[in-house]
Amino acid sequence: MAARNEALLKLHKTLLARRGELRKRLGIELADLSRGKSTQGGDAADAAFDASGEEMASQLAELESKELAQVERALRRLKQGTYGQCESCGSKILIARLNALPYSTLCIKCQREMETDSGWGAGRGDIDWARISDHDHSMEDREVKLADLEIDMK
Repeated sequence: MAARNEALLKLHKTLLARRGELRKRLGIELADLSRGKSTQGGDAADAAFDASGEEMASQLAELESKELAQVERALRRLKQGTYGQCESCGSKILIARLNALPYSTLCIKCQREMETDSGWGAGRGDIDWARISDHDHSMEDREVKLADLEIDMK
């Protein structure tokens, strides 16, 4: 019980560090993209190389932006006391899985079902994903203490 709380507290610190790193990297990458690369002094090959580099930077920024959203969602779930709980079946997500992928929202069993069953999620209710928002601005950068976790430790 205490070991899980300790692990969750450590994961919270890991998530905060990753969020800071991603925010910093995205800021740098977006600044580079907005400045753009001038191709005035080169030939067509130089221009093509610059364009492909900008495209890769844009794709990387998109991936990092998606990861940042997942990290921020995991931090909100931690503060709400639902972090580490499978969103599908409600069981606890193993600490080993959370250590490997700290923003996991599904246990291994449900993740495997989702990946192998094309109809997974059907019958679990019609979800309007556009309306879902678990963002609470008042809690965004609040420090989390062990007592705040209030996670069922059965």
